Amino acid sequence: MKLNAKYGEQRPVLSANYKNNRIYGLVDCNNFFASCERVFRPDLLGKPIVVLSNNDGNIIARSNEAKALGIAMGEPYFKARPFLKKHNVHVFSSNYTLYGDMSHRVMDILQRIEPDVEVYSIDEMFISFPIGKKNNLTDHGRYMKALVKQWTGIPVSIGFAPTKTLAKLANRIAKKDPQHTGVFDMTVLEESDEVLAATKVEDIWGIGRQYTKKLNNHGIVTARHLQHADDGWIRKHLTVTGLRTVWELRGIPCIPLEKAPAPKKGIVTSKSFGRVVTSLEELGEAVTTYISRAAEKLRSQRSVTGSVSVFITTNRFKPKKPQYANSLMISLSKTTSSTPILIKQALQCLRKIYKPGYEYKKAGVMLTEIIPDSWQQGNLFTEETSGKELMKVLDAINAKWGHSTVQYASAGFKKNWSFKREQLSQAYTTRWDQLPIVKASFQTGIRQNGL
Repeated sequence: MKLNAKYGEQRPVLSANYKNNRIYGLVDCNNFFASCERVFRPDLLGKPIVVLSNNDGNIIARSNEAKALGIAMGEPYFKARPFLKKHNVHVFSSNYTLYGDMSHRVMDILQRIEPDVEVYSIDEMFISFPIGKKNNLTDHGRYMKALVKQWTGIPVSIGFAPTKTLAKLANRIAKKDPQHTGVFDMTVLEESDEVLAATKVEDIWGIGRQYTKKLNNHGIVTARHLQHADDGWIRKHLTVTGLRTVWELRGIPCIPLEKAPAPKKGIVTSKSFGRVVTSLEELGEAVTTYISRAAEKLRSQRSVTGSVSVFITTNRFKPKKPQYANSLMISLSKTTSSTPILIKQALQCLRKIYKPGYEYKKAGVMLTEIIPDSWQQGNLFTEETSGKELMKVLDAINAKWGHSTVQYASAGFKKNWSFKREQLSQAYTTRWDQLPIVKASFQTGIRQNGL
């Protein structure tokens, strides 16, 4: 590859034996959490919406109307509440059950259209197909966008490009520039040059705050500057990962689609309580709930763990109250993914670190030393008691009928300590008793049809 020493003076020239034969696309749901709430509340069309984090703490999602009011992402709810009330902003607690189900519906539709996909996050999916499969990428994107909107009510933006990094940039243009109506094709050379020249390096996928400082200090300010940067300098200061990003900007795919997410090497489940917790019993309920969820995640990736950690802490934002925090890790004699075994170990940890007389705000568990279950070492001297079949049945029931349909008694039932969600919307799609009800009069229908 030949590069001109001066940024922007000449595009990189690919070697003659290189040929990119794939197109990448990124489909991103617009203001996803807010859009999910609006699907079942058509009366909110055109009105400002915000969604709050766990315990109704901070604003984590905003509709376009809320953004136009200047509401900042991450702003504490208690500070923003007077402003939200003054401007009639509709506020919702995070309803992850609803968002997860709506995400699954969107992804299912997209996978029917393009089977070669990577689900990147709850509201993003990469797609890939051979060059020439679609004569007009913009028309194809509009078709996908319209179908998702028709079947789910969720608006999406789509960007097409020769690489995943460029597809990220293309999607950003599709979402922010109204003239593209939600679809932007960056496979055209002129479009690519213009976008890269107008994009700051901090807006590039994979370029964080520290990399941005290094690049800016070196005179690399835009994506086009980075596209023409020296490979040796990039590898030295941004490592191989940064070099891959540069090559992706040049149209050379270096980040393939991941058909399945990589197994996690550590699993953490932790939440702040909705109210102060003081008793060992309630802390035990929380730890049991968290370890059950972590074990479920462990089995979903077909892994086992070799160690369990538990931590508890008081509220550090209330310094006048007595403060205490502690954690403990237990190494298991045999790797496992069995929920009852992990609960037993986690509760042992909790009993050792718990101290009465403190107001606890948060607890959590962490699983480490994770390996594939196929690597699990057997033991000639002990009987196998992992209960794999029982865990399969447990996971199957909860997958079909909803999270925690079947749970261990030590997790409790009322769970008054659970995080606060005072503005929670209905489940709509995952509970029979909360399905939307359409009320229509038979007589009204007759009159509307002129009968």
